[in-house]
Amino acid sequence: MDATRRSDGDREPSKEDAAAAAAVAVAVATPLSGIADAFEKLAGSLSGDRGRSGDGAALQLDALCDACAPVSVLFGCLGIAFKFAEMEFVSKVSNLVEASKKYCTLEKIIDVDVANRTVKKQGSHTRNLRRVRLGLDLIRALFEQFLSSQDNSLKAAATTAYSQVCAPYHSWAVRTAAYAGMYALPSRDQLLLKLNENVHSAEKKMRRYMDAVVPVIEYIDKLYLCRNIRLDW
Repeated sequence: MDATRRSDGDREPSKEDAAAAAAVAVAVATPLSGIADAFEKLAGSLSGDRGRSGDGAALQLDALCDACAPVSVLFGCLGIAFKFAEMEFVSKVSNLVEASKKYCTLEKIIDVDVANRTVKKQGSHTRNLRRVRLGLDLIRALFEQFLSSQDNSLKAAATTAYSQVCAPYHSWAVRTAAYAGMYALPSRDQLLLKLNENVHSAEKKMRRYMDAVVPVIEYIDKLYLCRNIRLDW
C-alpha cells in the first residue's frame, strides 16, 4: 500500500463535507434558534431551581438579560414596522443589564422600587422589567398568529398580536404609529428568508420559544401580583 495513501478516517474533507458543515453552522446560528435555545435554557433553570427549593425559584437578572439578547435580532428582522418595539426592548434590556451589576435577582429590583415607591416611575427597573416582559409576550403572540394562518401577508397576524399584548398600554400616538407601520412588514416568505428558515424549521423553533417563554412570563407576573402590583399598566 502506498505510504502516502490516507485511510478513510484520515481523508481530507471534500467540498461537499465543507458545504454540509457550513449548512449546519448556519442552521444553529439562526435568530429563531437563538431565542428558542436561550429561553429553553432560562425556563430549565427556573424549573430546576423550583424543584430544588420547593417554594419557587429566584430568577437571576443577568440570566434574563442574556436570554433577551437574541430577541432584539428578531425584532430587527421584522423591519421598520416593529422598530418602535425593537428600540423600546433594547433600551429596557440595557437598563436591566446595568441593574444586574448591582442586583442579582428580579425580586430584588422590584423590592427596591416598592420600598422607594418608584414601581411605576418612568425609568424604574420595575417598569422596565414590565416592558421587557411585554416584548417577550409580543413575540410569543406574533408566533402564535404566524402559525395559525397561511396568509403570506403578516399584517393581520402582527396587528392581532400587537392589539392583544401591547396596545392596551401604549399611548394613542404610539398605537397610531405602530398600526401604520404594519403595512411595511415583510411578507411571510420574506421573513422566512431573513430568518434563514423554511416553513417546517420555523414552526418547530417558534413552538419551542412559545413553550419556553410562557413559564418565564408567568413567573414575572407572579412577582408583581404577590406584591399587590397590578398588571394593567
